Amino acid sequence: MTTASVTSKGQITIPVAVREAMHVRAGDRVEFVEIEPGRYEFIAATRPVTALKGMFGKASKPVSIEQMNAAIAAAGAAAK
Repeated sequence: MTTASVTSKGQITIPVAVREAMHVRAGDRVEFVEIEPGRYEFIAATRPVTALKGMFGKASKPVSIEQMNAAIAAAGAAAK
């Protein structure tokens, strides 16, 4: 098991083995997600937005910016 100590300023040093496994480097952002009370998961938030390309497959039909804006406006008006 890998451990780390918390400093008086609330900081920790992530052990090298963990940084390497999670591909985290100096300046990268991380998230702490509560998965149940008192238990957190450490997630590297290092993926660029371009990594999301193709996540949902191709659109069934092309939609214009105007159509997107109209759908957003309609949903916003319906929420009021």
